[in-house]
Amino acid sequence: MSSAAEQEAVEAVSNAAEAVRSGRAVPVPQIDGRLKERPNGQVRGQVVRVHTRPGAPVWPGSSHPLGARFHHGPDGTAGTNFALWAQGAEAVEVCLFDEAGAETRCTLTEHTHEIWHGFVPGVRPGQRYGFRVHGRWDPWTGARYNPAKLLLDPYARAVDGDFTLPPEVYAHVRDWPQQYIADTVRDDRDSAPFVPKGVVVHDDDDWADDVRPKTPWADSVIYELHVRGFTMRHPGIPEELRGTYAGLAHPAAIEHLTRLGVTAVELLPVHQFAHEDHLLRRGLRNYWGYNSIGYFAPHAGYSASGTAGQQVGEFKRMVRALHAAGIEVILDVVYNHTAEAGELGPTLSLRGIDNRGYYRLQSDQRRYSDYTGCGNTLHAGRPHVLRLITDSLRYWVTEMGVDGFRFDLAAALARSMHDVDMLSPFLAVIAQDPVLRRVKLIAEPWDVGSGGYQVGAFPPLWTEWNDRYRDAVRDFWRGALPDVRDLGYRLSGSSDLYAWGGRRPYASVNFVTAHDGFTLRDLVTYERKHNDGNGEANRDGTNDNRSWNCGAEGESDDPRIGVLRRRQLRNLLTTLLLSTGVPMLVAGDEFGRTQDGNNNAYCQDNETGWVDWSLLEDPAWQSLFALASRLIALRHAHPVLRRRAFFSGRSQGADGLRDLAWFTPAGAEMTERDWYAPAGALGMYLSGRDIPGRDERGRQVTDDSFLALLHSGDRPVAWVLPQAPWAEEYEVVLDTSSEAQADPPRTRHRGGRTLTVPARSVLLLRVVS
Repeated sequence: MSSAAEQEAVEAVSNAAEAVRSGRAVPVPQIDGRLKERPNGQVRGQVVRVHTRPGAPVWPGSSHPLGARFHHGPDGTAGTNFALWAQGAEAVEVCLFDEAGAETRCTLTEHTHEIWHGFVPGVRPGQRYGFRVHGRWDPWTGARYNPAKLLLDPYARAVDGDFTLPPEVYAHVRDWPQQYIADTVRDDRDSAPFVPKGVVVHDDDDWADDVRPKTPWADSVIYELHVRGFTMRHPGIPEELRGTYAGLAHPAAIEHLTRLGVTAVELLPVHQFAHEDHLLRRGLRNYWGYNSIGYFAPHAGYSASGTAGQQVGEFKRMVRALHAAGIEVILDVVYNHTAEAGELGPTLSLRGIDNRGYYRLQSDQRRYSDYTGCGNTLHAGRPHVLRLITDSLRYWVTEMGVDGFRFDLAAALARSMHDVDMLSPFLAVIAQDPVLRRVKLIAEPWDVGSGGYQVGAFPPLWTEWNDRYRDAVRDFWRGALPDVRDLGYRLSGSSDLYAWGGRRPYASVNFVTAHDGFTLRDLVTYERKHNDGNGEANRDGTNDNRSWNCGAEGESDDPRIGVLRRRQLRNLLTTLLLSTGVPMLVAGDEFGRTQDGNNNAYCQDNETGWVDWSLLEDPAWQSLFALASRLIALRHAHPVLRRRAFFSGRSQGADGLRDLAWFTPAGAEMTERDWYAPAGALGMYLSGRDIPGRDERGRQVTDDSFLALLHSGDRPVAWVLPQAPWAEEYEVVLDTSSEAQADPPRTRHRGGRTLTVPARSVLLLRVVS
């Protein structure tokens, strides 16, 4: 294009921008791929020629199911049926690629209920493919069709290749000099050589040999882990399996999980995802995976066996191995947005298939409604988007064997038109689905939009990440709570949030740390984030850490600081695992994993983000692991610690003993005035006599009774133990002031006696008589 022609195009786009502001309609310029070389050496618009073969024969096929399904046609001919929902498209081609990258285009001529479909004889499992979708290029009205861009099938069950995001994968001219209108200038360069392809997969596994653990919610202990990060440095896993599904299925990985005693792993995203352009430019990668682009495909980067469909079988073998060990598999899923980002993002799949149909757009339809902070938001209120999401969820349950889901930014999915609506189509569809309503459903109950914070508001069937639990426990142990009211609610199941509509204490997923934020060790080592390695000048990540470094920022050689930090870790772990609700641990927190103060390690696919297993060689961290496993075993052994119903706080017998009681260090029950008074100590009595419900044989559930004494002050406190009717005698089960946590001597104390509770510690006592 000549300099004059290029200037003409710039002026045309400027005129178009002005037209939108004034309400006039104008044509939008296209770039034909022949822009001159820029002074910086970038070649703009050079078309990459790809050999294209004549189209193969296409039979009508079927509009159901969506995606690519291998089967035998009406006369027994083997082939694959392709079906793609693309409401506003004018034509759709399925593009088949051989090993050399040569492309064969097949036009899907059948169009049923907005679904383009056709059966291609001879296409077998292992075939790599994508779609090209023809239609109007009119960003001003939200139409962004561009057949030069090869699009990933939203229903692809396997993906082969990486997303590298060169300029060719953008439907607009990414490097257009006037960035504010760049998204309106179409780029006609072929993206096929630069994007991954879907893979036809055929698998008739019926899971007949698999036994799901089906752990009740109240008995669950969740362990959040990253497939790659958990296995990359594990010395017991063969090097060729590290970082993969096969690595997580290895006996060495599973042995750690069973020793610890967790009942479920919650895997950070394993849907196929892409790396963001801004990270790739800085030499980094998206490590966590919250940038999904393929909702049916296991992320190919975690496969040890291959990416031409082998990743599907490898994932299933991992699930089977975990099930055989009694461990459920919960997936962290990201249906709120995709890797295509905002209007300046790449065109990889849904944007090119039907931008207006899949995404929430603003009244200015060039722009996206962004309730996620990631540039776009899927419109989960529309039937075809709901179908995509629920088809994906059912696939992972019925064909991939998983046991539940944690929904990232779930409030974004629950929005109807604009506001979060607990009667929204998404929640209504989940509630009536015969498959999905029977699996574990966990909401991250917020998004970044107005009114997005919805902790405690999700309907029955759902559990929620309870960040109010996190904040209260962190604040208590750093001495920042003004009183103990909030702590009392959090320890006893958060009835103020969840005791409505038939919800139970296990609606609260209790956590002190998660993947997002400080590790447990960093929580007691740093007060400020140290995210310079992310390349964003330490601007990313939250500043609201609610952490205390115990007197020195970062690692310290001072033995007194080391002792205090380890005690604080024991306090936090003990509080978490004694609280009513469902506890969630983060991989490595049980033996002191650190990220060196990075509280947003989303792009740290390196030793910062990976679990360091060498820590288990240190006796200090062995002791912390021993405590965590002891606490989980204690929880499994005592139903009073995993109640299925909220405490009533009322007397259940003539002796006046209640199922839950609160005590001051004076040995007196808490009064209304005590709850509002400044305090750093709280006693919690749990009665094992008054547990509601029955066991599977209809027998009344009974258990020991316990007294937990939590003291966050910096000086020891004299504590009078409650006497009859609460107890005649107590036995110390656990004392976090002790470094040794194997099985301490169980000293006994009479009710009414004064006991010294060490500074910053938890004492757990069992009622003996």
